[in-house]
Amino acid sequence: MNIVIMGAGTVGTFVADTLCAAQHNVTIIDQSRNALQQVEERVDVQTICGSACDSAILFQAGVLGADICLAVTSQDEVNMVGASLAKAMGSRRCVARVFNHAYLNLSTFDYQRHFHIDRLLSLEHLTALELAKAIGEPGLFAVENFARGEVLIQVLNVQPGVKAEGVQLRNLKLPSGVRVGLISDGQNTSIAGADNVIKAGQMVTLIGTQEHIDKVHRMFQHKRSERFRVIIAGGGDIGFNLARILQKKEYSVAILESDPVRCDFLSRNLDSITVLHGDATRRTEMEEARVGKADVFIATTGRDEDNIVCGVEAKELGASRIMSIVRRPDYANVLEKLGIDFAVSPREVITRQIMGMVQTGPIISHSEIGGGNSAILELEVFDDSPITKAPLKDLKLKQALIAAVVKEDCVRVPGAEDQIQAGDTVILLCEQENLNEIIPLFKP
Repeated sequence: MNIVIMGAGTVGTFVADTLCAAQHNVTIIDQSRNALQQVEERVDVQTICGSACDSAILFQAGVLGADICLAVTSQDEVNMVGASLAKAMGSRRCVARVFNHAYLNLSTFDYQRHFHIDRLLSLEHLTALELAKAIGEPGLFAVENFARGEVLIQVLNVQPGVKAEGVQLRNLKLPSGVRVGLISDGQNTSIAGADNVIKAGQMVTLIGTQEHIDKVHRMFQHKRSERFRVIIAGGGDIGFNLARILQKKEYSVAILESDPVRCDFLSRNLDSITVLHGDATRRTEMEEARVGKADVFIATTGRDEDNIVCGVEAKELGASRIMSIVRRPDYANVLEKLGIDFAVSPREVITRQIMGMVQTGPIISHSEIGGGNSAILELEVFDDSPITKAPLKDLKLKQALIAAVVKEDCVRVPGAEDQIQAGDTVILLCEQENLNEIIPLFKP
């Protein structure tokens, strides 16, 4: 595939290296000749010195025939304008990185649709989501967002004595905005069918909007009597995004932040989160924050060394599980020896997300789910696709489930009588082995 990357910074270089290793043709645009020279020394790419907002530079980079353009400079506005220009000039798909979370907030303004960009990605939000998924509490969610964040994938443990136990899916009477996609017993995972009976101990994958998933949560899990305690060290963008995710769940969450101005920002923008003014690298202040009582301690400061040091201190104080942001790959080998249970590299997180979008044909993105046996895909529906020729009930979707349909102005869970139309975006669950049978249904 022909791929254009705007920005030769840390993320752009790392993504380019990964794409080149996968045998893609990569062109990088950056205003800094020094940055481009450093890229040329380690990666086999074409480089162009200039602004990502200059149509002449984009033309020279070949965006007219590009399969995907990735705008990952250090400036939100440059990324959005550059990606928008590339899309208008003929690039098949365009992705822009944003730092400001307000650009992802659809309740204020839809920047993605306004600029005709296929995807806005926040490295900080994706990293926070990776941490949230890895917390590992029994019954905790494994969350993915699709369709600009409007479709949520949430995995729950079915607890004994809940309303859903022993009930067939057809009789659960789930709201129209949510459905069960996968059922797993820990060894085997399968696409859910109307005749499946929910059993305690199973893992069910719910698909729908946050509002509807929240409504049915109690059908599968009891309310916890004792709150799971999480302490986040560092209230920067990653710590802030992580707290935003966790505040929607039943956790006792505290953030330890050394900057008083940032503490004020956090307290004004987070609900039900305790904000503590303190330095996570000082043992006495960690003791005052009762870090030793935490079920999970997560270090998200801006320095790897600080994250490792306060993680080791938290382990010695008695915190049950230690997680950390670690940006330098050469630290990976020592983390386990130091007692860090789980580490996340932001560059690797965004690269995995981008690699899932480097797809051909109707596939917008492709992610593994259910232990890797199943896949969840975002698919573009073209004119004259076979999927548009009949209602869903008449289509033979072997071991596959259309979980949601995204139209111009709404997201909904389709019924048996619904018919997919050209221009829709479909969120589909299927077994990996059946992909070759499913994808042709979406091709013109």
